[in-house]
Formats: sequence, structure tokens, C-alpha cells
Amino acid sequence: MYAVDQNALVIPSEARDLGVCSQWQYRSCGQRPRSLASLGMTVRVFVRLLLGCLSLLFSALAFAAAPATITFSLDFPGSDPEHYSISVQSDGRARYDCSGRISRDSDDTETYQTEFTLSDASRTRIFDLAAQAHYFSGKIDSGNKKLAFTGAKKLTYKDGQRDSAAEYNFSQLPAIQQLTTLFQGVAATLEFGRRLAHYHRYQKLALDDELKRMELEARAGELSEVQAVRSILQEIHDDSSVINVVRARAQRIMDMGNGGPSGR
Repeated sequence: MYAVDQNALVIPSEARDLGVCSQWQYRSCGQRPRSLASLGMTVRVFVRLLLGCLSLLFSALAFAAAPATITFSLDFPGSDPEHYSISVQSDGRARYDCSGRISRDSDDTETYQTEFTLSDASRTRIFDLAAQAHYFSGKIDSGNKKLAFTGAKKLTYKDGQRDSAAEYNFSQLPAIQQLTTLFQGVAATLEFGRRLAHYHRYQKLALDDELKRMELEARAGELSEVQAVRSILQEIHDDSSVINVVRARAQRIMDMGNGGPSGR
């Protein structure tokens, strides 16, 4: 038999069980809040990452869905207009901005903007020519310094993948030459529209000479997208205060533009 030490501390079984229970409760109660907090932080981080990814996705989709845009601009001090630009989107919507004299016999200038819709034929041609010119990603100027200055020209292409531009005075590339001619023809048409709107409002007697010039240039193939100024031609035609010969000429010019692109 074993001898019992009278001085030894004896711990009752209930107390031992209570100690074990207290330790279990401490560990359980101590770990549970830390686990929940960690889980909550993980969820918040996940939600933030998900929202960030969705934002980037939506931005990328919107950027990719934006229509491609081609812009032609010309700056030529001393000419009229001395500056203009035409921006054409792949869906056919277009915008014209210029700075020029308010009329042929005035030195006063104005800034002018208008929006219009390009014909399908011209829109397709412009973007096809841009592709042939490699979207203006390289040098397009001839580099010939002996050529007369005909204005600082710039062509820009921008879509979801490309953003390129090139400046030139004269180019030997056929695609660039055709684009330049087309854009200048559109600008000439829109300039007639700008002046006709001014004359119709302030100087109706000047409409006859202006429409004569426009009809001659349209028949000579020097104007493009005559239908872009149809609204002002229609206003002149419908105005009973305008003499009949002028109204008839406005109608003839509208008829020339009914088939889409006219001239060059």
C-alpha cells in the first residue's frame, strides 16, 4: 500500500472539472470573436475587389463600345475660314467647327459649330481610306519644302485600341489625298450653309448670289454632302418673303443632294 502524504493538496474532482470547463469556455469565447472579425474582414475585402473588378469591366466595355472617330482639321491664317475641323464617328454622326468671317463682305469673325449626319457612302469611304492609310500611324507628309503652303492639316484616328495622328501640308499617299479632297468638299458645303443662314436672317438680298455660287460649285463636283445643309435650304425655299428665283434655286440644290453624297 502507498503512504498518503498528509500535507499534500487534494483537489476535488468537481473543481478539476470546473477548471477544465473554464479553460474550454475561455478558449471558445476568446476564439469565436476573432474568427468572426476575420471572416467579416475577408468578406469586406472580397466585396471591394469584386466591385473594383466590375467597375473596370464596365469601363472597358464602355470604352470598347465607343464609336471610332476620324477628325480632319485645317489651319490656314488669312483664308476663310482660317480654321475648321470635321469629326466623323463610325456611326455616321459628325460635327463641324470653324472660325471665319460672318459673310463674304465683312471682316467680323465668328465661331460656328454644327452637327450633322454623314451619308453611309461617305462614312464608309472615309473609314476605308483611313484603314488604307494605316490609321495615320506613320509619316504622311511629302517632306517637299518647295511646295506652296496650303494650310496645316491634321488627320486623327481614335477608337478603343488606337489613338494616332499625323500632320501634313501635302501628301503623296493616294488615300490621304482622297481624304483631304473629301473633307474639303464637306467643309465647302457647310460653309455655304453657314453663310446662307446668316444672309437669310440679316441680308436676304445676298441670298441670290450665294446660291448661284453654291449651285455652280455643286454642279462642278466641288461640294460633298449637300444634304447636310438641307435644313437651311428648305427654310429659304419655304420663305414667301424670298423672291421666287432664289427659292427655286434652293430647291434645285436640294434635289442635287437627295441622292446622298454629291460632287467629289
